[in-house]
Amino acid sequence: MKFDSFFAQHQIFTVNDLVAWLSKEVDYAINYSTLHNSLAYHQKQGHILRIRRGLYYSIPKGVLANSYPIDPFLVTSKMSEDAIVGYRTALDLHGKLHTTSSKFIYLSKKRVMTSFVFKDIEYQAVSIPTALKANNNEQFEIQSVDRLGQSILVTTLERTLVDVLDRPHLCGSWEDIWLSLESIEYLDLDQVLKYALLLGNATTIAKIGFFLEAHRERLMIPENYLEELCKHRPIKPNYLERKHKQPQKMISKWNLIVPLSLINREWEEPNGNI
Repeated sequence: MKFDSFFAQHQIFTVNDLVAWLSKEVDYAINYSTLHNSLAYHQKQGHILRIRRGLYYSIPKGVLANSYPIDPFLVTSKMSEDAIVGYRTALDLHGKLHTTSSKFIYLSKKRVMTSFVFKDIEYQAVSIPTALKANNNEQFEIQSVDRLGQSILVTTLERTLVDVLDRPHLCGSWEDIWLSLESIEYLDLDQVLKYALLLGNATTIAKIGFFLEAHRERLMIPENYLEELCKHRPIKPNYLERKHKQPQKMISKWNLIVPLSLINREWEEPNGNI
């Protein structure tokens, strides 16, 4: 079996990807023992690099496999058959992440309790929000983007903003979250609202409202939009960050208790604009 053409077209691939390609290329039954022997041969020759069982990375001719840079976004997109790049990693792929991270996150139906580490990069699966599974809306606000010639699935900026505020523990400190979200220049507000209501978490909606109101001029948020969000805020006060031990302030409009360090943007240096 000559795989050069396949390797050239697939920077990263699973055994299932290879089988699907072979099924179109040959007119005989695929012998899996021969297939695996062929993969072992190409791995030994340095044509491919084994990431983990069933997952491989193509290496250009004349390049040492161990020194070739592996794109972690491509790896993330192939960590499961249904992998969707999300949360902090989606912000990074969209070019909006303030602080880089060695942890890459993907959404999957498959329950994966432990992370996987390859070349000092940690790959972590997280569950698809229960509300989406209940309504059969797992693919809501998912887009396909090109990465080194391959299509990978990622949450849109609209969904990513909501997801990040819904599960902030997956996205670093509040300083990193705020500065990352502030780099977003445009949002389809209708989709943000639709997705927020789909999740059905009043505290998350309050966080969205608080963020959008703080950036209403830059993002051109109309007052009636904020009023619509306000209808779905928590009935009782909720914490933006319950474990935060520093002074906090109640934002009555959103029934949200917010750390003063975030309101006052304490990460900014004094006289930073001089």
